[in-house]
Amino acid sequence: MKSYDFVILGAGSAGCVLANRLSSNPNFNVCLIEAGPKDKDIRLHVPLGFAFFGEGRKYNWGFNTVPQKEFEKVSVLEPKTSMVDSAGGVHEVQNEVEDNRKGYQPRGKTLGGSSSINAMLYVRGHSWDYDHWSELGNEGWSYKDVLPYFKKAEHNEVHNNDYHGQNGPLNVSRIRHTNKPTEDFVKAGSSIFGFNEDFNGEDQEGIGFYQTTQKDGKRCSAAGAYLVPILDRDNLTIMTDTHVNKIVLEGNRATGVECIDSEGSLFTINADKEVLLSSGAFGSPQILLRSGIGPANEITKHGIEHKIDLPGVGKNLQDHIDYLSVHKYDSWSLIGFSLRSIFIKYPFEALKYIFTKTGLFTSTVAEAGGFIRSRGDIEVPDIQLHFAPGMIVDHGRAPQWGHGLSCHTCLLRPKSRGEVTLNSADPMDDPKIDPKFLSDPEDMKVMVDGYKKMMKILNEDSFSKYTSKHVHRPVDLGDDEDIEQAIREEADTVYHPVGTCMMGHDEMAVVNDKLKVHKMDGLRVIDASIMPTLVGGNTNAPTIMIGEKASDIILDHWA
Repeated sequence: MKSYDFVILGAGSAGCVLANRLSSNPNFNVCLIEAGPKDKDIRLHVPLGFAFFGEGRKYNWGFNTVPQKEFEKVSVLEPKTSMVDSAGGVHEVQNEVEDNRKGYQPRGKTLGGSSSINAMLYVRGHSWDYDHWSELGNEGWSYKDVLPYFKKAEHNEVHNNDYHGQNGPLNVSRIRHTNKPTEDFVKAGSSIFGFNEDFNGEDQEGIGFYQTTQKDGKRCSAAGAYLVPILDRDNLTIMTDTHVNKIVLEGNRATGVECIDSEGSLFTINADKEVLLSSGAFGSPQILLRSGIGPANEITKHGIEHKIDLPGVGKNLQDHIDYLSVHKYDSWSLIGFSLRSIFIKYPFEALKYIFTKTGLFTSTVAEAGGFIRSRGDIEVPDIQLHFAPGMIVDHGRAPQWGHGLSCHTCLLRPKSRGEVTLNSADPMDDPKIDPKFLSDPEDMKVMVDGYKKMMKILNEDSFSKYTSKHVHRPVDLGDDEDIEQAIREEADTVYHPVGTCMMGHDEMAVVNDKLKVHKMDGLRVIDASIMPTLVGGNTNAPTIMIGEKASDIILDHWA
């Protein structure tokens, strides 16, 4: 049985940071465990590659939610059932039922986690978000407390000021590819809501181009930033294709981890100091529940022994819900599929990328956007826009012939709260995910107002030529009920689940502000699941910040 000082469960955005920072002390032996394979696929490194993963589950967990009650109902054909008639004959009967639409939840399953398959946007959220965490009683998590860790992580090629760092592992650069529709979107949006050259600076509000986690035209994932430079450290062991079954407990102390290798064999790893759970907003509560940690009713019904009562495990799920307005426009400068693009443009762009690391293959797809207020009387922006020079339908899983563009309306601070529970005790089973999107009526009101604000940009005189052809049915901007209906038919996540192992001090909190699991020793949760409330922006940069801050907390504790 192997033993390490620290065993890290999950090589995502936070786990990679922990592996780097803790192994920098040669007196510590560190083991990093990842369920997915190594990040060797070229699509994980060429920026535009993430758009070509589809639904394959080698590098993507590809979860689905349970049917969402506030989404539009769709007809679902259930498997045929056998019926026996009065004469003893057997007939196959097709069952047709109505069910609510499920949401899709892609998550990274490789070194780097979701930072290896995301759109590479570097967005921290608003300073208000972190001050709010502090106001909730989480000492050391205000904006002035976390800003040094954002800066510590960052090497920013664009900005050198009090808000940015220049010596960190995570490279942040300007977007290397834009086209005229993207530039026109920024001009049109800026004319209405103002221009912002740095969403991570003094002020978040306005329209502009996103900064991106790329270096020299290649994706800079958490693995690329934090793991690749230290692969030769003798005190760091990285295990891939290794699933975690459960955390091993002795009383209320975590002493190790039970794992499953690629051949299906069980083995145990000891943690002499701490187990660090960094498996994300879905994976971390799932592992805790399988370990007997959480609410008794969610654990015992799967035949698992209940060991530590923490009713908040898996609760408080928050996610950014998002609605896309998709339009067709005949310009092969846009990302899409046509004979011209397939046989002329893409071969040319591939060569351009190979030799110069510029051009279309460096696109983040979400190239521009911004932060706006749905109403004038609110304190901070509550809507985020992502502009994409391509037609994105059903998360890109329904490719459209031709060219066009899309614009996201994303609700930043939803009031709806969901949960993550177990489908079974099987460690290979997907978690049961229920975001409960739009369950709070206020979320829909903000989405409707935000959509109308976004459409002001798309209908602005200088931009409206791009948006005359709707891919979906046109939406009546004068009819809030029609907008609502469109949102129920098409809205889904923009991939930012958080909160399921909430940091805090009330009965529903799972970890304290040192990220230690309540009622336990030797166990911390360090990932996006600890966020008490969702931040106003993309979540990769905040999760890396959490990893940086947690590393200092742990190193100080064991100094």
